[in-house]
Amino acid sequence: MDDIYIPQEIEPKWQKKWEEDGLYRAEVDHDQPKFYALTMLPYPSGDLHIGHWYAMAPSDVRARYKRMQGFNVMFPMGFDAFGLPAENAAIQRDIHPYEWTMSNIKNMRKQLKSMGAMFDWEREAISCLPGYYRWTQWFFLKMYDAGLAYRKRAAVDFCPNCNTTLAREQVWGEDRHCERCGTPVVKKDLTQWFWRITDYADELLDFSEIDWPDRVVTMQTNWIGRSEGADVIFYTEQGDPIEVFTTRPDTLWGATFMVLAPEHPLVDKLTTEEHREEVEAYKLQASRQTEIERLAADKEKTGVFIGAYAINPVNEERIPIWVADYVMMTYGTGAIMAVPAHDERDFAFAQKFDLPIPVVIAPEDWDGEPLEEAYPGEGVMVNSGPFDGTPAPDPAKDKVIDWLEEEDIGERAVNYRIRDWLVSRQRYWGAPIPIVYCDKCGTVPIPYEDLPVRLPEDAEFRPTGESPLRYHEGFLHTTCPECGGAATRETDTMDTFVCSSWYHYAYLSPYYKEGEPAHADSMPFDPEEGDYWLPVDLYTGGIEHATMHLIYTRFFTKAMRDMGLVDFDEPMLMLRNQGLILGEDAEKMSKSRGNVISPDDLVEQYGADTVRGYLMFGWRWQQGGPWDPQGIEGVSRWLQRVWRLVLEPGEEGRTATDEEIAELQRSTHKTIGRVTDDMKAFSFNTIIAALMEFSNELQKTKQTGVYGTTAWEEAIESLLLMLAPCCPHIAEELWARLGRPYSIHDQAWPEYDPGLAADEVITLVVQVNGKVRGRVEVPADIDEEAAREAALEDENVQRYVEGKEIRKLIYVPGRLVNIVV
Repeated sequence: MDDIYIPQEIEPKWQKKWEEDGLYRAEVDHDQPKFYALTMLPYPSGDLHIGHWYAMAPSDVRARYKRMQGFNVMFPMGFDAFGLPAENAAIQRDIHPYEWTMSNIKNMRKQLKSMGAMFDWEREAISCLPGYYRWTQWFFLKMYDAGLAYRKRAAVDFCPNCNTTLAREQVWGEDRHCERCGTPVVKKDLTQWFWRITDYADELLDFSEIDWPDRVVTMQTNWIGRSEGADVIFYTEQGDPIEVFTTRPDTLWGATFMVLAPEHPLVDKLTTEEHREEVEAYKLQASRQTEIERLAADKEKTGVFIGAYAINPVNEERIPIWVADYVMMTYGTGAIMAVPAHDERDFAFAQKFDLPIPVVIAPEDWDGEPLEEAYPGEGVMVNSGPFDGTPAPDPAKDKVIDWLEEEDIGERAVNYRIRDWLVSRQRYWGAPIPIVYCDKCGTVPIPYEDLPVRLPEDAEFRPTGESPLRYHEGFLHTTCPECGGAATRETDTMDTFVCSSWYHYAYLSPYYKEGEPAHADSMPFDPEEGDYWLPVDLYTGGIEHATMHLIYTRFFTKAMRDMGLVDFDEPMLMLRNQGLILGEDAEKMSKSRGNVISPDDLVEQYGADTVRGYLMFGWRWQQGGPWDPQGIEGVSRWLQRVWRLVLEPGEEGRTATDEEIAELQRSTHKTIGRVTDDMKAFSFNTIIAALMEFSNELQKTKQTGVYGTTAWEEAIESLLLMLAPCCPHIAEELWARLGRPYSIHDQAWPEYDPGLAADEVITLVVQVNGKVRGRVEVPADIDEEAAREAALEDENVQRYVEGKEIRKLIYVPGRLVNIVV
């Protein structure tokens, strides 16, 4: 039985030994180059799914590879433990969120350990523990002190029946109803806390210091949405200023109406009594739609005239003011000048409501007739007073902006799509915002030394989902830190993205200085650890976080730099994203579809190494794809073959030829080179493919005289060393059975020798006038003259050149000869 591969016995044995030996403990060592590898931490939902494995296992492979390259690698793990599901569990199952969360973490920690990853568990950080969230609160106070935190009113999704705000995932269906009671959801303004991420908008557009995927860079660039143009002031007939931002000031003469967002503060003031009922109904209707629904390009345009007018400042024209849901308060100023001839949305709106559509940018060959559709392209300004005949948009835009500034009716401006970060959540299970409100002193931050503001353990959860902090007398009522008088606490907690924006710093020294009072000049992590490990060298995770977590964590680091906490600009130098594993039906995995793949079941049946191997081999890691149960069977059979290849004796008694030795060395070093390149490129599927090919070649070679030679020993060692990051348990077991020193994971990555990998013979393609007419085998070190001769001697090539003048002969070394006749 010793010769049978039984992963269910091998894997727990080695996992136990690695843990006992502290094999993966990462400690500061200035004699070694560091490598901080990080994969996105999971939310403790209770079960590790195959998507977690798909993200983490190949990330572990890359971390192990860097370790074998001689780097001191830190690869930590923790849990993003605050969030709504725990609160829902408290209501549905009558269990405290803390108990539910910690029970789930216990189970998921066990599941994570079954993966055999090189996680340094001594660095585990759990964001819902007071030792962690006191530093989250500390960061809030630092943001407040730096002028980056402020309060203002902002809209939230609100259920009028449950009397509570709702998270995005609690609003269901196209009719946007409350998941708990089915009541239609509305928008409601609440005073909430924001962080000034917009102060860093331009810096967040600079990706020069980081190696991140182009797709993420594009998504963040679009999300930040920097636009250059002009701010222009329109005045209502009542004298109220309405500021608009436009990227096309050259079209101002074509503005024939204005549109305000339903949430714009001037709507109520400007609406006449004659139109008020209609406007109020429209505002309610708009409040029930998402931003995505309101901005949909194919959505029929709707709107209501509010009965008021504004004056176009460039031509003194009186233009009507409308309210429409396609204008958002979250972009620009919440008001637009509508130029229907040159904007598709404005054109559709003007056509529907019979509003004027004058042309002010004439297309080439325009006949002066009305346009059949909006024309947003280049042309010449017309019907634009002193600017008629000016090419647009350039140089017209700059000329018009200069004129606007001279006339004092507008100015050059930059606008951003990104809004400041709303960090308030009307929830219990999150880090409490460390602020109190005093009738005498106003808004007062909690002193640093009084952190953490702890969540009360005896909170009572209501079926409606209202935050129990609002009704918890012991939490709500406190004393003012400044005057000692009566005060109330802020009952909002922080967005969980705040916790995950700094967790890579928490890993350096989890729950740093717990039990000791913090101060404004404290550090949230051990400076010695930070000086050595930071910044993160490699970050892996899903691209779905591109425009939230990955922007927030960049902002966080830049703010920390300006506070003097770090001396670098970016949190993670390299980012790589994995794709998505789908069910066998090619649909996204979900319990309702019944297509969820359980990694626990797979580990029990096949072993962790097989699961890891298949997750690498089955797809291009960056893409993912549908689960194939036959694919994992193939990887299982391959590892069985590797087991037998290494342990079962081969052919003995024959003497290897020099050619056989050279061929084995060539195969070994070609594979080393190929796998090394693929490791660098995160091409995990081709790594496994190369190791499969190599092991198959070794199985054939085993029956020759090469078996037992030094070249054979090197080949087998190289196979196991390259296998070690991918399938760490079987590699460790086979390494030990060969009598090699413990541990294989402490060994160096095999060294590639290009000389030994070089082919003795290569195939040159021969073209005649660009068409392939032959292939010739030649020595790998052939020179140009000999290559030309070999090409011309080929019988098939001679048929195409015979009797013709050879005008040119082009040689591409090692690849082809092109004969021009």
